[in-house]
Amino acid sequence: MKSANSLWHIYRTVPFWKVVKNFIIIQISRYTPFLHVKNWLYRTFLRMKVGDETAVALMVMLDIMFPERISIGRNTIIGYNTTILAHEYLITEYRLGDVVIGDEVMIGANTTILPGVTIGDKAIISAGTLVNRDVPAGAFVGGNPMQIIKE
Repeated sequence: MKSANSLWHIYRTVPFWKVVKNFIIIQISRYTPFLHVKNWLYRTFLRMKVGDETAVALMVMLDIMFPERISIGRNTIIGYNTTILAHEYLITEYRLGDVVIGDEVMIGANTTILPGVTIGDKAIISAGTLVNRDVPAGAFVGGNPMQIIKE
């Protein structure tokens, strides 16, 4: 009999109480309408890098296990209900990857950003996009899977 998938071994990769703390902070942040409070929570309790004047909309879901691997630049907008992941648990392994979002980036609602992705400065991500690879600075991208619409 094979061993269980990697998610069954979650607490070998991340401490239980870290996940509990992160879950509570992220859930509070998802419903907080005050952007400066939300950014303070991210910086203080989740150890994320969040630039000044960055706006993370309601219901944005950040990676609960490794939010410290997410960096968001200055004056960026993260749209409603976007998910940003810094890890993936697969059948036989798990992967980690830093997510770096540049300055003055616009990410549309309901976008999913996968681990290990870098989004360049002033990029625009269309709503509902699956961002599965790097986005060049200044590019306009969209779709599932993501395609470059305009550079």
